[in-house]
Amino acid sequence: MKSKDDPRHLSRVIALQKLFNNTFTQTNTFSNEELLEIDKNNFFNEELLNTIMNGIIDNDSKILTIIKHASLDRPLSKINKLDLQILKIAVCEGFIEKITPPKVAIDEAIEIAKEFGDISSSKFVSGVLGNLMK
Repeated sequence: MKSKDDPRHLSRVIALQKLFNNTFTQTNTFSNEELLEIDKNNFFNEELLNTIMNGIIDNDSKILTIIKHASLDRPLSKINKLDLQILKIAVCEGFIEKITPPKVAIDEAIEIAKEFGDISSSKFVSGVLGNLMK
C-alpha cells in the first residue's frame, strides 16, 4: 500500500463499505460519492472498484468456497462479517480476477483489516490468505 490516499486503496475501502452494507441490507444505501464524502476523499479508481464489485457478484460462491477451504473449514458463519468481506476482496482481486499479484492483494487486505477490523482481524486475514498461497 502506497498510502491511505492511494486511489487503488480507496477503491478497496469503498468496496469494503459497500459489501459490508450489503451484508445487512440488499439495497445500496450509499453512492460512491457519498462514501467519498464520508471518507473525506475525492479520488478513487472507479475501474478497480467496478471490477472488484462485479467480480465478487459473478464469483461469490466460488470465492466463498475458496475462503472456507483456506480458513481450514471454519464455518463461514463463524467468520467476522467485516473480515469475510476483506477476504472476498483479496480473493477476487488477487486470485480470481487477477487484477493485482496475489501478494499485493494479501498485503492490501492485511492493511485494510488493521485499519477497519478488530484486534485479531489482520492476523486472521493474514492466516487465511497465507493458507491460500500455499
